Amino acid sequence: MAIDLPTARRLWRLLEPLHAVTYFSDETREALSAAGYRGFWMGYFAARAAPLGPVGPEIVTALFYNFAPAHVAKAIPDAWDFAPPETALQVRQEAAVATLSRMLGDDAADAIDRVVAVLFPVAQNADLGGRALFAANSALPWPTDRVGALWHAATLLREHRGDGHVAALTTAGISGREAGVLHAIANATPRSVLETSRQYSEAEWESLTARLADRGLVELSGAITPAGRALKAEIENTTDRLAAPAYARLSDSAVEDLTTSLMELTKVVVASGEIPSQTPIGLDLDDVG
Repeated sequence: MAIDLPTARRLWRLLEPLHAVTYFSDETREALSAAGYRGFWMGYFAARAAPLGPVGPEIVTALFYNFAPAHVAKAIPDAWDFAPPETALQVRQEAAVATLSRMLGDDAADAIDRVVAVLFPVAQNADLGGRALFAANSALPWPTDRVGALWHAATLLREHRGDGHVAALTTAGISGREAGVLHAIANATPRSVLETSRQYSEAEWESLTARLADRGLVELSGAITPAGRALKAEIENTTDRLAAPAYARLSDSAVEDLTTSLMELTKVVVASGEIPSQTPIGLDLDDVG
């Protein structure tokens, strides 16, 4: 049975923190550094791109969408000279398992098993078409341990939704770099969050704001216009619409049970305080739950 769009968005909000530990935990940073990657961003790009193989910066820039090409090129392909994609895959998995195991503890085993039992067929049957990052992760073997399977399932459905979000932005005519500015203005996300994480210079930010203003989407003062808010809502609704079919085989009761079990796990991860309350991808952890 098809789920409605608010449910699709809520499931993403509950899954995202389980995946996102791979970007923010001490275990991940230390493990990627020990593997040989130089600095946070080389480790980030290497770990997230690793399912694609030893790709170049053009492919990473295209699929990740909102990073500056020069930012990507500082890390890729040099990362593969320090450690190959196979190493990044192993390291990111082991570090994510270590982090989630530490956060969730032994008492979460039943909830984890319930989530994985539902999400395994969801991820296995989700459409690969046009979803390169999801497809690349889908080609990886499922972990045999419960925490690894939980993180892998969250990662698969996160990248599935992300690929759809890129499609929605492209259809709306919003470039990757414009997307960050539009998001910050529409959601009142502190500009510094995007400037730091996506390396916008002041000149680029002002240029992109002017481009969006020429389309009537924002004011030069930095305020969103009605047209801009409508387009942002359309992009998010399209993203939800593209994500929802992955869950189409679930009954209403299965969706309810999945939501309840995810809530149990995600609340613990959010309560750890290790993930920033406002993330560059638009998740406000204060809204989780």
